[in-house]
Amino acid sequence: MKTQNVFSVAIIIALGGFLFGYDIAMMSGTTSQLETLFDLNSFWLGFTVAVAIMGTIVGTVIIGKPAEKFGRRKSLIVLSGLFALSTLGSAFAINWGMLLACRFITGVLLGCISVVTPMFIAEISPAKKRGQLVLLNQFFVVTAIFLAFAVNYLLANIFESGSWRWMIGVEAIPAATFFLLLNLVPESPRWLVNQGHTDEALAVFQRIKAENPTEEVRIVKQSVDEEEALGHRKLFVKAYRFPIMIAFLIAAFNQLAGINAIMIYAPRVFEMAGFGTNASLLQSISVGATNLVFTFVALFLIDKYGRRTLLMAGSVGMVLFLGLLSKSFFTNNYSDFGGYGVMIYLMGFIAFFAFSQGAVLWVVISEIFPNKVRSQGQALGSFTHWIFAAALIWGFPVLNNTVGGGISFGFFAAMMVLHFFFAWKVLPETKGKSLEEIQQDMKSRIK
Repeated sequence: MKTQNVFSVAIIIALGGFLFGYDIAMMSGTTSQLETLFDLNSFWLGFTVAVAIMGTIVGTVIIGKPAEKFGRRKSLIVLSGLFALSTLGSAFAINWGMLLACRFITGVLLGCISVVTPMFIAEISPAKKRGQLVLLNQFFVVTAIFLAFAVNYLLANIFESGSWRWMIGVEAIPAATFFLLLNLVPESPRWLVNQGHTDEALAVFQRIKAENPTEEVRIVKQSVDEEEALGHRKLFVKAYRFPIMIAFLIAAFNQLAGINAIMIYAPRVFEMAGFGTNASLLQSISVGATNLVFTFVALFLIDKYGRRTLLMAGSVGMVLFLGLLSKSFFTNNYSDFGGYGVMIYLMGFIAFFAFSQGAVLWVVISEIFPNKVRSQGQALGSFTHWIFAAALIWGFPVLNNTVGGGISFGFFAAMMVLHFFFAWKVLPETKGKSLEEIQQDMKSRIK
């Protein structure tokens, strides 16, 4: 029998994270050109950037049943192929309407991928390494963000006009690569057990070299049978009230840190601090590099120190650096550290976000729901995440034009104070537990 290291399987699946990481950051390099080309005010510029996020929200809603019916692997193969086509449609858009339509479709596909990818990895991962393996998804997200900032800078310098088309179009390359590599991975063994294909599930556990494949199948089947006996195939029932609350709050706080608004509008934030357009694009690379480095650090921390510890430590650092950013814009003082204060504060914020919220979000959401409703629970977490992301991405340009950066960053800092108490007092620790053990813990919290 052909065997595969579970790490290599997880790496291929995690390439789904690369697609939506690149797409989020890539748009930061297009905003000035789109604003001029289509004569957009701040409201419609925000809408143009956020339309993909709106599509993402739709994608998170519609993917649950297909992922359950057709499986995780087949779903990702179809989605990645369609994604490659939609990005080419955006790149060759002949007018604003076509661009919006193609970007919306791209967003729908991203929403679907953002649900399936971490769930798929969680379902093939051993308990001791699950945090690290699911975090590979986020590692590829931030790798793509860094590369997007770098590619945007290079393309903007190579092409005098129309570089935005190249920025969008190159996304087709990783999408096509993902499409081809997915043919090398097996289906989720937990999904196979859910469908009654226990022999195939056993073969997958053997293929990925699980410690005790037969016992893995037995435990998963027992959990599925218990859920079947309870009849809980719907998500919104009393039995799942606690994990629903966790998924909603952790996803909401992730965006209330301001991360996606800051990532997409990073060049504009630097322009607000007095840097030129070219220098702003270049300094955005430093933000992406910081995100990448500290997500890599989190790979070695998440299964050692746990999810809650990282979130609490990250909250403290984010409050500090968001507060310093707020102070800079309130006082219009950008002379700290030789004029590079805003860049340093942004990098500090990104560092603490990357090894805490950025690392933990998709890991926790992929862990806390039982097998029968995991795709629905993952969809709920993704839906919440992208609803808040869309609101912030659309509203950030308007907010800055009306109340300024001081209030904007001050609001994000206040949200992170609340996030600290959520992680400390509400969130349960899941490190080192099997998915089935986590379900028993969740059940014990329902009163």
